[in-house]
Amino acid sequence: MNNISVDHLTGIKDLTSEDIQLIFKTADSFKEVINRPIKKVPTLRDITIANIFFENSTRTRLSFELAEKRLSADVVNFSASGSSVKKGETLIDTVNNILSMKVDMVVMRHSSPGAAEFLSKKVNARVINAGDGTHEHPTQALLDAFSIREKLGTVEGKKVVIVGDILHSRVALSNIYCLQKLGAEVMVCGPTTLIPKYIADLGVKVSHNLIEALEWCDVANILRIQLERQDIKYFPSLREYSQQFGLNKEILNSLSKEIVVMHPGPINRGVEITSDVADSKQSIILQQVENGVAIRMAVIYLLASKIER
Repeated sequence: MNNISVDHLTGIKDLTSEDIQLIFKTADSFKEVINRPIKKVPTLRDITIANIFFENSTRTRLSFELAEKRLSADVVNFSASGSSVKKGETLIDTVNNILSMKVDMVVMRHSSPGAAEFLSKKVNARVINAGDGTHEHPTQALLDAFSIREKLGTVEGKKVVIVGDILHSRVALSNIYCLQKLGAEVMVCGPTTLIPKYIADLGVKVSHNLIEALEWCDVANILRIQLERQDIKYFPSLREYSQQFGLNKEILNSLSKEIVVMHPGPINRGVEITSDVADSKQSIILQQVENGVAIRMAVIYLLASKIER
């Protein structure tokens, strides 16, 4: 199969396992491209892509922009903070104004869950969700799973624990969907207050003991505490959180096996993970960043092939 089954990437839940494997296969070939001296291909020379970010993001926006430029697309960047959105313009108005400039694809981050899905039904352009509230962040989950496959050879049969603020994390939900579709076992670990009640319904294990979770897993994906999304206190203090759920070198060295450590970024060094772990040989955090560009190139390329010319 060389065609992706969806017209938009609004969430991992819409993808089949064949879609995910196709994205990975496409990303493999783009990874070769970005490691060449000339890192560009003329594939999307006639495509215009608008990056519309209603929430601040540095890494995701730069990664998408780099992916688009590597494919030779024309890129328009739009940040809501300095725009008419502040003056009360609606999401539809903003996007329709941008689309009237003949944009073929929209990459959007928004604070409201379901915003990308809503948009995909209203505009005549391909939509890629770059994160919608606490809902999904599909390209992050794809690059995480791709990085596990690259490191361990396969995702199937692997045990992956996601540690931290599961309640406010769109990365966690997308990762659970993606890893399960690829045949991995998933556990979440964190304080009771940061684990949503519905999570067990998704078929994942739940632990509140970091050492126990790390002994179980092959891969630990450590999430940051999303203080900006927390409207009440979910734990006494960052120091106490760090003592119970922070990953340090002492814990890593005490395990009975060597595990792979991941983090979607940005890292709160010294809170959920210490610098000596983040920079250790067991960490694949920098590989995740590099793979993010290849995965986003693959998604953009596969969706662009569905644009009617």
